[in-house]
Amino acid sequence: MKFKAVLFDLDGTLVNSLIDIADSINKVLSEQNFPTHSYEVINDFIGSGLRNLVTKALPESCKDEISINTTFESMVTVYRDNCIHKTAAYDGIIELLEELKSRNIKLAILSNKADELTKKIGLSLFPDYFEIVMGLKSEATKKPNPAAAIQISADLGCLPEEVLYVGDSGIDMQTAKNANMYAVGVLWGYRPKEELLAEGAQTIINHPLELLELL
Repeated sequence: MKFKAVLFDLDGTLVNSLIDIADSINKVLSEQNFPTHSYEVINDFIGSGLRNLVTKALPESCKDEISINTTFESMVTVYRDNCIHKTAAYDGIIELLEELKSRNIKLAILSNKADELTKKIGLSLFPDYFEIVMGLKSEATKKPNPAAAIQISADLGCLPEEVLYVGDSGIDMQTAKNANMYAVGVLWGYRPKEELLAEGAQTIINHPLELLELL
């Protein structure tokens, strides 16, 4: 099978966004007199969208719907202003995108981050590479639901099996499997190799340019 497109996750795959996410949620928690968290702890909260991150970050006694909604709204406001402050592409990503573009491989982003924020980060840091940049539009379509991935492949003019799906988490590997795409796990992101393999990674790569070997 000749691959015609690459669909990338965003956080932990294309960009290291941990510091901006952590600083934003800790600012929100601090303003509400809640305990804050280390970067290492918040690293484990990332991957299932900001609402899920907020829920995990709140104290156990404050996980009611009103507290979650209020904190989530504050998080979106703070993070919107800080989401490209310290966030940057991982080493080798720009070189990879340049090479893929030169080979006429179609490129897209799919993230569980809110659509507005995904577009802000994706289009700010990578203005010249992606035909589609899509984030979470509703909880019902959150990855590993494959609906958005399948829609992106159709919009790119590809069959799902013609798409490499590249991500750093078990959720990404599940999404690729559910969408009938080829699952590539990356080791420079937020999750360990064991999780990627357990959730269906078909190839594991240690550096972005290793992806070219699959083409």
